[in-house]
Amino acid sequence: MLQKIQRFGGAMFAPAMLFSISGLMVGISALATTVDIVGDLAVYGTPWYVFWTIIQRGSWTVFKRLPLLFAVALPIGLAQKQPARCCLEALVAYFAYCFFLSEIIKLSGDNLGLKYPSSLTPASGITVIDGIKTLDTGIIGPLAVSATVVAIHDRFYDAKVPDWLGTFSGSSLVYLISFFAVFALAAISAAIVPFAYAVTETLRHALAGVGPFGVGIFVFLERALEPMGLHHLLYMPIYYDNLVIHDGIYATWTNLLPILSHSTRPLNELAPWAGFTATGWGKLFGLPAIAAAFYFTAKPERRAGLKVILLPAIVASVVCGVTEPLEFLFMFTYPGLFLLYAVLSSCLAMTMNFFGIVGIFSGGLMEMTAFNFIPLMRMHAGSYLLALGIGLAFSVIFFLSFRGLILALDLKTPGREEHIAGNTALSRLTGGDVDERHSSKTGASDAQASQDHLLAEQVVALLGGVSNIVGATNCATRLRVEVEDPSIVADNASFVAVGAKGLIITGKTAQVIIGVSVPRVKEHFDQIMGLEPGFVPTTSASPAASPTRKHGDICFFDIDGTLAWQDPRLAQDLPEDERDLSPYPNEAVSQAIRAFVANGNMA
Repeated sequence: MLQKIQRFGGAMFAPAMLFSISGLMVGISALATTVDIVGDLAVYGTPWYVFWTIIQRGSWTVFKRLPLLFAVALPIGLAQKQPARCCLEALVAYFAYCFFLSEIIKLSGDNLGLKYPSSLTPASGITVIDGIKTLDTGIIGPLAVSATVVAIHDRFYDAKVPDWLGTFSGSSLVYLISFFAVFALAAISAAIVPFAYAVTETLRHALAGVGPFGVGIFVFLERALEPMGLHHLLYMPIYYDNLVIHDGIYATWTNLLPILSHSTRPLNELAPWAGFTATGWGKLFGLPAIAAAFYFTAKPERRAGLKVILLPAIVASVVCGVTEPLEFLFMFTYPGLFLLYAVLSSCLAMTMNFFGIVGIFSGGLMEMTAFNFIPLMRMHAGSYLLALGIGLAFSVIFFLSFRGLILALDLKTPGREEHIAGNTALSRLTGGDVDERHSSKTGASDAQASQDHLLAEQVVALLGGVSNIVGATNCATRLRVEVEDPSIVADNASFVAVGAKGLIITGKTAQVIIGVSVPRVKEHFDQIMGLEPGFVPTTSASPAASPTRKHGDICFFDIDGTLAWQDPRLAQDLPEDERDLSPYPNEAVSQAIRAFVANGNMA
């Protein structure tokens, strides 16, 4: 069950990835149509005003069509067979669901306490979706429909039917079954809506009344659930549904931007509900300070190599709000440090809220700029300068806390590990510079694709080979793989060594943290799984199975580019002082790697 919840949460992230760009365009267009900022250019009727009004209208696409986006996007991450066709099936089924609810409300609205509107305008409990006056189910309705269709699709898409019923196979059969399934779902939705509205209203008032303390609890839980991949399920109903404010925080805040940009009243008075998006302050001020603590506590000779890893991870956290590359440097190796990180992030969010700093602050600097700084800086610059001061003060607290704990407990955080292997051994094993080999084979334009494919190959091998992989999806930074036998999956250190950021094993679900390049790696992963017949995994292999094995077949690297460990069979002919005879982290890794090499996939 936990595996399914994790996959569901990751699949919901796909529409959210579009919000930053849409919010940026809304913010810029609101700025460009404000007379106080651009002067007479923004007067109604001027070409400038007309152009930016059109742009602003188009920028609302994502926020005005959230139910449709969630209905279509869920199969991308959940469907195991033909996800593109499943997206079409889910879209049509959701429209049917909306029409069913529309007729139920029209015929039985009085019994439900709902009044069917006479025009195409939303009413209490009623919304309009592409001209359909239907029950307002937020994003829960489309998610329920889409999940139902995915289950039916995976079960019946390739079901065999008699030849004379061939027309009713594939997507036709899926939609036929889904049609009646969503009819039942619509009837259930209509029956429980009064109770659901009452519960939502109670929760809304409870959350609105907790103030900074409630914001702190929310931020702590959001960070604490991240290792399990369940944090999406916590914030989705608050950010994009009706749990805190009708239509969700993101859509409501965006809708109010023109008003907020002209008002001098404190933002926490105008939109107190926006305080729950304070999860981004830790990404902006906390994680860079933690990275600095790792750097300054690392061994001097290893800082240069550590910097290569930390700098891109800091940029990902600060600019894009992607935190896994930094968090997975200590999330599982030192859970106490991650707990400290969650607590300090919570304190930072509470402090910001206490001083009245609210808005869309859940992402990185790009999202914050789009939703806050660009449209609101003129009227609320003082609030943002105060936020900068608070953030920098907490950066010092993050840095000193982490540095103190690392040194006091002598934690072997990145750059402080005891083992360092020789570069000469690395060169002997790889047969030369890895980057040069890739460049000579593929050329500069294909270097990235070659690296992504290599990483995908290594991940498949460490997961136990193709025969051990049942299915795979991805979210923004993680490759989520269902495996047949989790006991033969390599450990976290093995995945880190080949270039991943980390590994989480929950039951039969392996979450391989790749980073923002995971969509590219997933493409190569899929090719290896289904489009490369030469990749034939073997569950076990002996060294003798690969008599032509060369140096350079397999190597694991530490953070500074040196060799972290080697199979002794690969190093047996090296000089004594260049050997590292420590074994692979477990026998499963050895088996997977040897089988992988034996099949000629790592020349």
